[in-house]
Amino acid sequence: MEDQAEKLREIMKRKKETSPKNAPPVKPVDKARIITVTSGKGGVGKTNLSVNMALAFARLGKKVVVMDADLGLANVNVMLNMIPKYNLYHVIKKQKTIREILVETEYGISIVAGASGFSQIANMGETDRRDFIAELDTLSNADIIIIDTSAGVSSNVLDFIAAADDAVIITTPEPTAITDAYGIIKIIATEYDSVNMGLKLVVNRAKGAAQAKSVADRMINIAGQFLNLKLDYLGFIYDDVSVPHAVLRQKPFLVVDPKCKASICVQHIVERMARNKTRESSGFGAMLRRLFKPSQNEMNLV
Repeated sequence: MEDQAEKLREIMKRKKETSPKNAPPVKPVDKARIITVTSGKGGVGKTNLSVNMALAFARLGKKVVVMDADLGLANVNVMLNMIPKYNLYHVIKKQKTIREILVETEYGISIVAGASGFSQIANMGETDRRDFIAELDTLSNADIIIIDTSAGVSSNVLDFIAAADDAVIITTPEPTAITDAYGIIKIIATEYDSVNMGLKLVVNRAKGAAQAKSVADRMINIAGQFLNLKLDYLGFIYDDVSVPHAVLRQKPFLVVDPKCKASICVQHIVERMARNKTRESSGFGAMLRRLFKPSQNEMNLV
């Protein structure tokens, strides 16, 4: 018995010496920070903000993935002058894995292109939906996942906003853009029973800090007074000629001119987000399960 005990102690000692406890700490999975970028109307700079924010986070040492979830006009790849061979449609059809469609860019970020496949999720059976969620969940080893949604108030956009850790709403000082941005905020307040959803506002193409703050203060006050919804002002981006020049070259303006006013603004926005703790996050997997949960009718059929 003593011999057996001695052997057991020796085995346990060897196990302890080679156990993961003595290995370098591994980043917990399923804790990626999810940032949704959306707008009330198109053409206000949503995709530009998504891509350049991703670059700014990458320069802070973060592992970043940008997912193009614009159902109709997926254009993150256009902004980066890339033509990905595969997109989420191929994952839904089980022709490719998410790792196989994930494209590394020359700028230190990765993209998941052409998210038009999301529109087919509603028609998926529960098993296929679970498989799809499991595939997307492999992105959880990223530090930051930025989801570039379509403009407007479709159910997909609202679900992404509700499921994210940070929902960034971008507007410009134009009256139509402000009205449409308020419209999406109002619908969020109506559809979701949450005063603090991590909603944040960015004012794009502003002439200066005073104009941007005036727009932000007005929207924050209205959201708080009439909708009982907390809206945080994240910052503004100057109306900068470097931005359209970069778009024509199909490069991020943070790369074309890192010292231009727009680039400095985005860097300040990202640094502010990095300093601020997000809401307690249950991770990308939980976000996906909330986002793609079966409808009540489907559950009744099970």
